[in-house]
Amino acid sequence: MSNYRDYGWEDGATSAHKYLYKTLLSLLKDDKKKVILDIGCGNGTIANLLISRGFEVYGIDASESGIKVAKQTNPENFFLQIIDGSNQLPIELKDIDFDIVISTEVIEHLYSPRDYIRFIRKILPSQDGKLIISTPYHGYLKNLLMAIMNKTDGHYTALWDGGHIKFWSIRTLKSLLNEFDYKVYKFKGSGRIPFLWKSMFIVAKLKHPR
Repeated sequence: MSNYRDYGWEDGATSAHKYLYKTLLSLLKDDKKKVILDIGCGNGTIANLLISRGFEVYGIDASESGIKVAKQTNPENFFLQIIDGSNQLPIELKDIDFDIVISTEVIEHLYSPRDYIRFIRKILPSQDGKLIISTPYHGYLKNLLMAIMNKTDGHYTALWDGGHIKFWSIRTLKSLLNEFDYKVYKFKGSGRIPFLWKSMFIVAKLKHPR
């Protein structure tokens, strides 16, 4: 099991990633009656904030220490789970029909993102299921500005233990999802000013039923 590292979520607060929660909330504004699964929920901060607003949310994560923290607030809603294309949901969740999967700042940490999307396909098998993913934003203007300001070594550092191993653009993320019959129908930047966003959110649905 991996140890959860509480990057930027000190004491359960949203100081460093408040922008993520705000953007996600805007994308879920019409989904109060839907059942949501948070994949890679970490210490449960986002899921617990959504629960406190009346959403029905469950969370899974590969980190034993993260799930232990999450359960301190809503002990029945969080479960240990290694995300792998061949795995099934924990037994406590297997009979729940999820309407929405959310996954914030996870895909950039994964060696096998196709296994991750394959796992999501099992959870959202119909065209009605909605997938919301966030990941750090990379676009031409932002990349150019980082190069001009000599910030690329810091941004793409290989010295961050447990850090980002893949760097996604909207084009590459769309290409991955297309492989699994998902169509991205909404994009939203999050944090900072347009085209220099800290992160990006996509909303996708299956193009065809399984």
